[in-house]
Amino acid sequence: MELSLLFEIMLIGLLGIGSQWLAWRYSLPAIVVMSIAGLMAGPVLGLMNPEESFGDLYSPIISAAVAIILFEGSLNLNVKELRGLGKPVFRISTVGAFIAWILGSLTAHYVAGLSWAVAFVIGGLFIVTGPTVILPLLRQSKLKPRPAKILKWEGIIVDPIGVLLAVFAFEIIAFLTASGTNGTTLLLFFLVSIFAAVFGIICGRFIGWMFETGHIPEFLKSPSIFASVILCFTISDELMHGPGLLAVTAMGMTLANMGISSISDMRHFKENVSILLISGIFIMLAASLKMETILHIFNPHIIGYVLLMMFLVRPLSIFLSTIGSGLTVNEKALVGWIAPRGIVALTVSSYFASVLTEYGYEDASILTTLTFGLVFFTVVAHGFSIGWLAKKLHLSLEGKPGTIIVGCNRFTVGLAKSLEKARVPVIILDTSWENLRYARNEGVPFYHGEILSEQTEYNLDTIPYDYLIAATDFDSYNALVCTTFMPEYGRTNVFKVNPYLEEHNSSENIVDKVGGRVLFTNEISMEDLINKIMQGYIFRQTTLTPQYSYEQYRKDKADSTVFLYALKSSGQVNFYTEDMRTTPSAGDIIVSLTPPNKEIKKIKEKLESQRNNN
Repeated sequence: MELSLLFEIMLIGLLGIGSQWLAWRYSLPAIVVMSIAGLMAGPVLGLMNPEESFGDLYSPIISAAVAIILFEGSLNLNVKELRGLGKPVFRISTVGAFIAWILGSLTAHYVAGLSWAVAFVIGGLFIVTGPTVILPLLRQSKLKPRPAKILKWEGIIVDPIGVLLAVFAFEIIAFLTASGTNGTTLLLFFLVSIFAAVFGIICGRFIGWMFETGHIPEFLKSPSIFASVILCFTISDELMHGPGLLAVTAMGMTLANMGISSISDMRHFKENVSILLISGIFIMLAASLKMETILHIFNPHIIGYVLLMMFLVRPLSIFLSTIGSGLTVNEKALVGWIAPRGIVALTVSSYFASVLTEYGYEDASILTTLTFGLVFFTVVAHGFSIGWLAKKLHLSLEGKPGTIIVGCNRFTVGLAKSLEKARVPVIILDTSWENLRYARNEGVPFYHGEILSEQTEYNLDTIPYDYLIAATDFDSYNALVCTTFMPEYGRTNVFKVNPYLEEHNSSENIVDKVGGRVLFTNEISMEDLINKIMQGYIFRQTTLTPQYSYEQYRKDKADSTVFLYALKSSGQVNFYTEDMRTTPSAGDIIVSLTPPNKEIKKIKEKLESQRNNN
């Protein structure tokens, strides 16, 4: 039974988002899961073939989606991130790209058996990595900031450069082989490329000016951005295939460095759109492949080419281009290994396969197979190895999920020390040096600054932290901090502590309905917690065992005990809230704020007396 186009669209969305969820749930590389899902739905089971179903709309949909994904990635390229990394990023994006082009072309000719013309076209294209594959890998692997930023910048900047190199090589071929031609076409290529870059900058400046001066209302800002991206890409790409990606990259980088608050406000919406597009496009591309293309991947020449690209061309280009750049050997090794190819390589190679075949290069017919082989093997190899290799090279942020505490006082410092004792990364932020004296005196990591400021975003590495606690003296500020960071950390990982008891909070009806979850219980405030610390209450760790259950532990504790968090045997931290869903079990560690030892002794004597009476 032939599926309707509407059903195929539904299936693409279901498989794409389902793959993302499976990857998140079982800590798998998302791009690998999506590729396998697309192959199963397409060539293996024959449920759909998006290329045939969408017809003439297939290529424009893929191209527009790639443009939006690349634009969204370039919006994260703020030059402030390059502090201390400008030289290696520039070297890799220029010298490294050129070396990879030459070495890749030689490999394609001598190993894959392609003609010189086809080899130089595909060699230029295969230097790309791209945000469609790099960003999901960075999201799952938690690399240290330096290698993560280098891979992100390279993936986004080199994407349009690789496409332009392929187009440049093709124009050179057309110029040298076609009879009766002059240098007009070649000159046109350079002019269109320059125009695309300038046009992208102008589009970015114009839309930024419209935002800053209020010419576009808030409800139209996101639609305006996406319409502008399509316009910028289409006009540049209509003049010549390829420069459109350069235009949207230039537009995104221009907006990223204008410091417009509206762009930052839309960041999470754009990320959601990008994830949706990446999921859908990967499924569409994989499902559109033919079974003979997949089987042809195991040709010895193709396997040899892929292995040399992974183990020789990429590492050599990185090591040669970063000599004297300040990168360590371990950083070079990681960056030299991680180079998965993705959507851009697949889409553009299919275009050149048809064009080069029309020019009489019959060996171009294997380009789709060659590209899919490189994409699939690099995605699988790099997807499963990035975390392991980063740990071996000491470039990953190992350890348990950390906690950011906003607000410094006696209690939050004690809480931070208890987390440190459990080997959980923790840092306290506050705008007051006077408040931070508590953290300074106790040797607790701290940062002086405003959590909501752009400066903090660039100066503070937040990658090791999965939880955020807002615990300042201002309830409305706590709610604002939680609301701001909820899209980034997730609703279940953002908490706030009531500064005072409810009767002292005049804005409770508003504040209680926004922001994160109330930490511990609604019946206790930060004022109470600080008072308990001053009364001598202590942070106590208790390990549950099969003999000493959680129920028994709760019975033994005094009514005044405050249960803070449970540290699971897996390393996960579960903070106590009113709606805490998980129950601690044997092997877990419970951390609580308990009365002083003298008071505990009195409570135990009282409990013993009650048992004897019974």
